Amino acid sequence: MEKAEREMETLEGALARAEGDDFPAETYEGVNDAIRRVLDFTDEEGVRLQEKILHTGGLEPGRVRRG
Repeated sequence: MEKAEREMETLEGALARAEGDDFPAETYEGVNDAIRRVLDFTDEEGVRLQEKILHTGGLEPGRVRRG
């Protein structure tokens, strides 16, 4: 999704310059918002699952250091 976000930014920049006033900016903003929502969801879900795994293993989320 992060790659999709970068690709959309690149595409939007190129097409916005080429199309000028005909560029569907609102449509692209809607797609960019959807991508950001998916990225936010995956970040939140990752944290939730990490905490669940740590709790199930008997560890507290803030007490584990990465090496």
